[in-house]
Amino acid sequence: MELRALLPDDLADETEIVTISVDDSEGMQLMIDRVAADDGVEPDFIMLSDPDHRVIDRYGLFNPDAPPNRPLPHPATYVIDKEGVVRYRFVEVDYRVRPTNEDVLEVLKAL
Repeated sequence: MELRALLPDDLADETEIVTISVDDSEGMQLMIDRVAADDGVEPDFIMLSDPDHRVIDRYGLFNPDAPPNRPLPHPATYVIDKEGVVRYRFVEVDYRVRPTNEDVLEVLKAL
């Protein structure tokens, strides 16, 4: 899923995209730089750092097969409405399997 291409103009004003990573702020900056280097454009969504994996633990996404010094989560996509209700959840052990933009857009348009 390419997040920068996810939202059409009619949803962009009402939708917030947030990514969460276990990387610390230095690691997050490296990720932002790497994403921007691909096409010269920085991400236009919020990228949060969760090095203590509090969010990962809260959502039950801890990957028990991750190396002990790198608490990687299972990749996940959530759509949470304005009242804080989870309306869509996609969690996959294989990091290469992700929902399509169309899958997520269908859920967003139904809200």
